[in-house]
Amino acid sequence: MKNLKKILALVLTVVFVLCAFAGCGAKEDPKTDESVTGEIQVQKLVMATNASFPPYEYYEGGKIVGIDAEIAAKIAEKLGRELEIVDTEFGSIVGGVQTGKFDIGMAGMTVTEERMQSVNFSETYAIGVQSIIVKADSAYKTLDDLLDDTAAKIGVQQDTTGDIYSTEDFGEDRVVRYKTGNDAVQALVSGKVSAVIIDNEPAKSYIAANEGLAIQDSPYTEENYAIAIAKENTELLNDINTALAELKADGTIQGIVDKYIPAE
Repeated sequence: MKNLKKILALVLTVVFVLCAFAGCGAKEDPKTDESVTGEIQVQKLVMATNASFPPYEYYEGGKIVGIDAEIAAKIAEKLGRELEIVDTEFGSIVGGVQTGKFDIGMAGMTVTEERMQSVNFSETYAIGVQSIIVKADSAYKTLDDLLDDTAAKIGVQQDTTGDIYSTEDFGEDRVVRYKTGNDAVQALVSGKVSAVIIDNEPAKSYIAANEGLAIQDSPYTEENYAIAIAKENTELLNDINTALAELKADGTIQGIVDKYIPAE
């Protein structure tokens, strides 16, 4: 009888040790991770952006802030996830979302037919206007003035819709591409280009920071901003669209936009 008790005790000890190593009884949740200590880690929502596009995304005290950053934070909150923002080149955002490197792309990004071949887009959350920045004393008062002068060079941020549309209108040889909108504006200040085509809100920030610049009276074009999501990730697309609808309905998105773009 004593030998039997010893054998049972030994068996129970072995089982306990094996369970300790194998994680017996551990619970799995697709949205959370639970360590052996019971500490729960919330799943991240990784957002790719290009933080040189105020007021949609820019740095303030080492932190990325702006319209897109705040809307994304509200979406992540509704999804029960932790937002992580990654600053990268604008041209790499769609490819990164497509391959799963990022969950979403949000960078004042316009929905275009070309981009829709690679990723899906959420419902529109903002309307963007592309504007033309020139020097205040420039002879280029309208878009036609620029089109008529074949010597005029147009500065753009590469891979943006300003790049796409201006290449169609002005031709490849007249468009000069820069990594950031600020680089394009500095090229205008120094006389390397005749004008810069960029979203109207960043345009206002750039002319406020650079004396001697102005925005042409007529907008270049209007477009819809949305969130890029991998084509196979339809669940996330549906969740984000639901969150956006709620944030629009309760006035949250409008409040965020008004915070950064006060009514004139």
